[in-house]
Amino acid sequence: MFDITERLRANDDADFRKIYAHTMPVLFKVSVRIAGSEEAAEDLCHDALIKMTEKNMEFPSVNDAKYWLIRVVKNASLNYAKRKGRERRAYERALKEDRRQMDSGETALLKNDAVVRVQDAMEKLPENLRMVLHLKEYGELNYKEIGRVLGITEGNVKVRVFRAREQLSRLIGEDDVYMP
Repeated sequence: MFDITERLRANDDADFRKIYAHTMPVLFKVSVRIAGSEEAAEDLCHDALIKMTEKNMEFPSVNDAKYWLIRVVKNASLNYAKRKGRERRAYERALKEDRRQMDSGETALLKNDAVVRVQDAMEKLPENLRMVLHLKEYGELNYKEIGRVLGITEGNVKVRVFRAREQLSRLIGEDDVYMP
């Protein structure tokens, strides 16, 4: 083998070979794990080694070189993974198809009928139940906000919403309403 305590220069061919032989397997494993691609991992490892030689790095030992290279490869792999994730999300947004569907005449008629039936049933609810349901479903307020608006407790709001929904389902008859 070789002495791992001797000073190594990245631009010396023999020292470079020692560093490469000792570090490449672990660098590759780290990079593949983060980047998720063997091809990308190989490129990222080679880029780190090139950076080491371009900077004319010197290390007191092979282990010091290994630790420096692991940091460089880890950061490059994390950047690669983030960039790939952003690219994937951008492609998904760009290629997303318009998934809206046109309703047939029959479907539109059934939906309109359902809306009318729900509105009629809402009018038949007592005022206190109708108001909490309007605020909850159409006003999109939470229970606490509804309680503040109406001057009642949050618990009372929950009870009223539950009762309103129960009465509404009885008035409408759940089987008779079109639900897309």
